[in-house]
Amino acid sequence: MPAVHFSDQDFEAKVLKNKLPVMVDFFAEWCGPCKLAGPVVDKLAEEYKDKLVIGKIDVDANQATAGKFGVMSIPTVIFFKDGKEVERMSGFGGEEGYLKLIKKVLGE
Repeated sequence: MPAVHFSDQDFEAKVLKNKLPVMVDFFAEWCGPCKLAGPVVDKLAEEYKDKLVIGKIDVDANQATAGKFGVMSIPTVIFFKDGKEVERMSGFGGEEGYLKLIKKVLGE
């Protein structure tokens, strides 16, 4: 199961009101490091599907959401829990970097 896709229109319902923690990958099609992060994000979405929602949002197509959360560089990953930002990583930290934050957010 690959990562879900979010948009400006459904971000509040799918992310901020989700009962599970949510990891959002802010990306763009033209971004080189984002292309590296994509398969890792999809892999983690499959591995953690029962504990965490993992999705992506294209910053070019969804500028309002990117602006609302002050995303200035991509890729940026933001973790939300109970509608609030709890962790953030700018730049591609590799699978290990993402796993470290996932475990922190899940309290593992």
